[in-house]
Amino acid sequence: MADKKTPIDKIRNIGIIAHIDAGKTTTTEGILYRTGLKHKIGAVHEGGTTTDWMAQERERGITIVSAAVTCYWKGNQINIIDTPGHIDFTAEVERSLRVLDGAVVVFDGKMGVESQSETVWRQADKYGTPRICFINKINQTGGDFYKSLESIHNRLNKRAFPIHLPIGFEQSINGVVDLINMKSYTYKEFTDHELIEGEVPADMLDQVKKYRSLLIENAVAEDEAMLEKYFEVGEDGLSEAEIRQAVRSAVLSGSFYAVTGGDGRGVIVEKLLDSVNEFLPTPLDRGSSWGEHPKTGEQIERKPSDAEPLAGLAFKITTDPFVGKLAYFRVYSGTLTAGSYIMNTSTGEKERIGRIVRMQADKREDITEVSAGDIAAIVGLKGTTTGNTLADPNHPIILENITFPDPPVSIAIEPKTKSDQEKMSLALQRLAEEDPTFRVHVDHETGQTIISGMGELHLEILVDRMKREFTVEANIGQPQVAYRETIRKDAVEVQGKFAKQTGGRGQYGDVWLRLSQNESGKGFEFINSIKGGAVPTEYIKPVEQGIKEAMANGVIAGYPVVDLKAELYDGSYHEVDSNEMAFKIAGSMALQDGVKKANPVLMEPVMKVVVVTPEEFMGDVICDLNSKRGRIESMEDLPAGIKEITSYVPLGEMFGYTTNLRSMTQGRASSSMELAHYADVPQHVTDAIVAKNSK
Repeated sequence: MADKKTPIDKIRNIGIIAHIDAGKTTTTEGILYRTGLKHKIGAVHEGGTTTDWMAQERERGITIVSAAVTCYWKGNQINIIDTPGHIDFTAEVERSLRVLDGAVVVFDGKMGVESQSETVWRQADKYGTPRICFINKINQTGGDFYKSLESIHNRLNKRAFPIHLPIGFEQSINGVVDLINMKSYTYKEFTDHELIEGEVPADMLDQVKKYRSLLIENAVAEDEAMLEKYFEVGEDGLSEAEIRQAVRSAVLSGSFYAVTGGDGRGVIVEKLLDSVNEFLPTPLDRGSSWGEHPKTGEQIERKPSDAEPLAGLAFKITTDPFVGKLAYFRVYSGTLTAGSYIMNTSTGEKERIGRIVRMQADKREDITEVSAGDIAAIVGLKGTTTGNTLADPNHPIILENITFPDPPVSIAIEPKTKSDQEKMSLALQRLAEEDPTFRVHVDHETGQTIISGMGELHLEILVDRMKREFTVEANIGQPQVAYRETIRKDAVEVQGKFAKQTGGRGQYGDVWLRLSQNESGKGFEFINSIKGGAVPTEYIKPVEQGIKEAMANGVIAGYPVVDLKAELYDGSYHEVDSNEMAFKIAGSMALQDGVKKANPVLMEPVMKVVVVTPEEFMGDVICDLNSKRGRIESMEDLPAGIKEITSYVPLGEMFGYTTNLRSMTQGRASSSMELAHYADVPQHVTDAIVAKNSK
């Protein structure tokens, strides 16, 4: 099957997304088993799963890197990306959603919507990704399809409607009723090899009719022609094919969600696969991609067709132990052939395509070409990183890049021995190529290597991978917070003048800047308001560079300055002594002086912290969060006497929190953290940070 080309309307690019432990990986295993890629279903806790192939994933029972798998179901090719649920690996979800056409959101039927479910749902909203909801584990004690559906309505979206209803409750569940064709599909054991089609159980008839009416009434509302017909003939006048088409159109609109449920390990996964085929979009449904010409900036359209010039996006780089560097990419238009040349339009470099492989998680299958709409991996691309566009050299285009948040946690790292020094540099470089939220830099004052990531677990796993995959032993320091500095005063006018006379030719640069606050998260903005040539055009760029360089070290504690507008509105120059360097220094001097006058403040990352705890420990958990300068946002009741507490806490107070929480709650509570925003640091904390940094 390797080189048999799948028509574009038979391709589905889907992601499995969910909260940690909802059963994404197990559901993927169930899909692989049912589609014939595996002979048995691997269990996460036994470390036998296909998509969790890294040693750390198998040990911890969590997914860390998204894995791509291709399988086939009833004539369709399904490219699945199993993504992580832990918030520290949010970049994996983000970059997967950028290239996927649809998603299956998995919920734990015992817990309903959990904190991370909300995060991945918002990420899918951001990319307008059509979704199917799969309520997993409903055949286990405490599993409840209807309560989970209610939590989806309360916490995510009211427009989620079942297409199947479970037959039975908890352990007695033995199938589903299909609300579209009004048939039941049952099994004796959930691991059976096939579903038995039958009639709707008599005791469910009223409930089935109620949910069917809701489904049809809301699905037809997304399609005007279908809505008119529905008003004319009612739901009984619509054929099964029309109802299926209405549900499909509604799901594709991105604001209607089909819901099914069952056990991700069981035969019921076949109904989920049928739903993926029927209701999730093909690359054709998602339509054209838009990008810009790398030189002219004009907008260019690329239709999802083999006849168009090649345009693809590299969305993930990994180092494979057997074949070296792998670049996963999605082809939006055209065809990529092994042996051909492509242009990386993000870097301007030309590269030759050696091997192309289709990935079955950690196994590889060689193919000779990849067509529009498909996902595959290229072996051995040198200069390609996440978010780069790969295009036909004669028809260059840059597709919209994937943006990632700046990592808020840093630690110092040093090799244990001299022989580890060189290996560590190489290992860190490789890991940074793979993970766009992992950054490495050298602190020139201390000479230390600093690594930054999205959280303690993120950095812990990267250091662990360095040890295992690259055999580098390293010592790590205490986690550090990525503070920022900004200003709180507007329209501060300041002069930066650099004049040096040292016999012969001197140096002269003179600028006037107006500094103001920028919107939070907007970063730096440079405005050139020079009129009448007060500062010659060739010196404008050096002034901006000088300002940017000065912003790297703030005036309070040396942290980067962010969210600032600098307007260059006046200045003067000397015919002989002025040069680019003099104006760069003048810009830098003006910025530092201006920040001091513009009420500078220190800012800290504030985390959204969600704690799930048994009710008996709730008081202790809240007291502890309050003692960490936390602000409690909400408290919700979950099933079985469990409380969910949402709060906002400065990152500097949260190191080691997971361990403290476990000891405080006898190991029964869990927490997740994600970066929410930056906020001003209280004065007494600022004083402590300044004192610590000046030592």
